[in-house]
Amino acid sequence: MLTASALMAAEGDGFTPPSVGEFFPGELIFVGTPFAMTRINLMGLLMAGVVSLFFVAAFARPKLVPRGVQNLGEMAIDVVQKNVIDEALGEKGRKYAPYLISMFWLLFAFNITGILPTMHLAVSSIIAIPLMFAVIAWFVFNIQGIRANGFLHYLKNNLFPSGIPWPIYFLVTPIEFVSTFILRPLTLTIRLLANMMAGHLLLVLFFSATSALLLADGFLKVFAIPSFLMGFAFTLFEILIAILQAYIFTLLTAVYIESATSEEH
Repeated sequence: MLTASALMAAEGDGFTPPSVGEFFPGELIFVGTPFAMTRINLMGLLMAGVVSLFFVAAFARPKLVPRGVQNLGEMAIDVVQKNVIDEALGEKGRKYAPYLISMFWLLFAFNITGILPTMHLAVSSIIAIPLMFAVIAWFVFNIQGIRANGFLHYLKNNLFPSGIPWPIYFLVTPIEFVSTFILRPLTLTIRLLANMMAGHLLLVLFFSATSALLLADGFLKVFAIPSFLMGFAFTLFEILIAILQAYIFTLLTAVYIESATSEEH
């Protein structure tokens, strides 16, 4: 397929591979003001509204025996409760359930826009969204750790692990400081951002190549078939990635909360 794309470019068929410029769309409303919004901003607001309306509708009038949308709402809660909160936090995870459940389903909604018709771009593929979730997670686990252990004891637990000879602290303490207080939000951000960007670029590459190959002359049309099949396969893969990345981000946040609120690390 790459050979076919090169031939098309040589023949002047106008095939243009995807670029990072697609993650910086132009302003659509409130242009030129501090409130200017792009297509990605509007998609984010739409998906946040959909998630909010779903849970409001599910639990506006809860019944003892759930039916319809309430049943779906309880299933959505149980997915996160059983597979993330109970596994990472146990009983004390109940107080963090609203936060972690909201995080998971918002992240999934922002991820899945990458394959939804008329959207075709994950809201979480721009750095502001993963960074916002990561910064909130950083504040949550640090604040909860300080509340559970006290400020000085929290720092001691993180920077001076027990059972280590004191000279080793000259090496371990700076590493623990960078790892806990600087790298955690950065790794959360980059992991989600990179996966969503890579998925979008691959989908655009294969489907734009399919269109260009179908419009090409001669035997190049044959290459449209494997290009389309690869695009379809990556679409299915992106559904899995949308779920998996929301799960990993939420699970790591729960693990960080557990580590921060524990007596010893």
